[in-house]
Amino acid sequence: QVQLVESGGGLVQAGGSLRLSCAASGRTFSSDAMGWFRQAPGKLREFVLAISWSGRPTYYADSVKGRFTISRDNAKNTVYLQMNSLKPEDTAVYYCAAALHGVVTTTSGWTYWGKGTLVTVSS
Repeated sequence: QVQLVESGGGLVQAGGSLRLSCAASGRTFSSDAMGWFRQAPGKLREFVLAISWSGRPTYYADSVKGRFTISRDNAKNTVYLQMNSLKPEDTAVYYCAAALHGVVTTTSGWTYWGKGTLVTVSS
């Protein structure tokens, strides 16, 4: 059974940092693009960033450029999201996803999804 399990969410003050992890199991994702999406209350799920199977290139939403970075460790089947300079508008449930056919910035085309981890940024 393929699973993506996110961890590392929590409550942080504005300006703080968090590191999310996404551990994959059930198959290897070393040949697949991996990404992070987020969904704030009352809003649609939106693309945050993604990384190709090799680690380059990476793709970022404009709202997180310069603050968030994505990385992966294929040996551990894990992808990471480092979030710095967090803002209250970053509050959302963050989802990890895997794409079998390359990076797209819409939710369609991503085959596997985790259940999400909540990030709350207080002002």
